Amino acid sequence: MTDHQLQRQVSSISLINFWERALGCRKYAAGIILTLLLALCVKLIADITNAPSMLLAMIVGLCGHFVFRSNAFVAGVEVSAKQLLRLGVALLGAKIVLVDVMALGWPVILLVIAGVIFTLVSGLFVGRLFGLKSDHAILSAGSVAICGASAALAVSSVLGQDRDSERRTTITIIGVTTLSTIVMILYPIVTRLMGYDDQNAGLFIGATIHDVAQVMGAGYMVSEEAGQTAAIVKLTRVVCLVPAVFIIGYFYCRSQQNHSECTDALETKVKQPFLPGFLIAFLCLMAFNSAGALPQSVTSGLGELSGFLLLVAVTALGLKTSFKDIMSIGIKPVLVLSVQTILLALFALAGISFLLPYFS
Repeated sequence: MTDHQLQRQVSSISLINFWERALGCRKYAAGIILTLLLALCVKLIADITNAPSMLLAMIVGLCGHFVFRSNAFVAGVEVSAKQLLRLGVALLGAKIVLVDVMALGWPVILLVIAGVIFTLVSGLFVGRLFGLKSDHAILSAGSVAICGASAALAVSSVLGQDRDSERRTTITIIGVTTLSTIVMILYPIVTRLMGYDDQNAGLFIGATIHDVAQVMGAGYMVSEEAGQTAAIVKLTRVVCLVPAVFIIGYFYCRSQQNHSECTDALETKVKQPFLPGFLIAFLCLMAFNSAGALPQSVTSGLGELSGFLLLVAVTALGLKTSFKDIMSIGIKPVLVLSVQTILLALFALAGISFLLPYFS
């Protein structure tokens, strides 16, 4: 073979590889563009109406489920529901400054962490008591304990995938977001009835309400000081996302190993025994932001991008799910979420009213 023929063969192979990559990108483009556009519309509507953006995104996705049946959109929607989800969770780390968290004091930090642990353990027990599978129960408990829809998405990413997993995640997001909106209105009233000052009111709101937006709304209903305290307490719960997701994923994979059922999540854990990449990115961003290495404009932009990517992921999850799938799950998951929410509120009330005074 002459040099000229060899060069032509190499060029042909390179051209084939280029077109294979291009066609691969085209396979994902339609679905990704669709979810991005829908999420953008949801964000605009939510900003104008002050409606819960996550709930609105899920509803819009569910209404557009018929589009998902087209093969042109399937691959891109899958990417939005998984890869963009993990990127959004990773960027949450840019919102956290450990100095603000430490300023709360050890008694408050320990109370918040204890509330997360209590909700995960008791939530798992409650879910099993109501007849839910263990992975569904811990998914529900994680969403209540940490940060609502964002936590539900993160936890679901390390649990096994089966034909019911996506609808379980969908119903959890719908339920926890709806409950978060309800308690956003109720909890400021509860703090007044309990006679809490602004700091304790912010502590209770930040330690109990699920989604960040509703925490801010409820906190500032009480006062500016309560709103600021609630925001910092909420971010303390968000910090718990990394160890919680890691522990849940670890024990889930151990359980699957014991039953000899290897899933995608298990294979990921075998390859990455310490932490999934998106959780490592979360920790790195949190460390950089806490060290002051990131300008305020960058952290603000990353925080906004994180929220939008999670909105895209929820929209994609809605597109993959039908109303028929949701209705087939029944009322039990909603009851479990409600009981878990009430238990977390009672735990926080007891801690603030009876335990924290001993440390003041």
